[in-house]
Amino acid sequence: MASRVSTEFKHEVVRVALTSGLSRRQIASDFDIGFSTLGRWIKEERDQVFDPGPQDDLIKENERLRKENKLLREEREVLKKATIFFAGQKS
Repeated sequence: MASRVSTEFKHEVVRVALTSGLSRRQIASDFDIGFSTLGRWIKEERDQVFDPGPQDDLIKENERLRKENKLLREEREVLKKATIFFAGQKS
């Protein structure tokens, strides 16, 4: 029967696996856990760390800024044409 390990233990093993530079097989052996268990813990940790919320905000902000930039470019082109037109009218 498998023994339950604490969340702190899992976090520590994952931290060591990601920062030590040792192979995952070596770390699994050192901590006396299965290689596939270590892989699963690392995947779970990465899934918890990933927060898609800020990414969604960045995508929306980027879209809004692109639209604003397009509008400003169009306005600038209109102003350039108006300047050329009115500069020719002075004669």
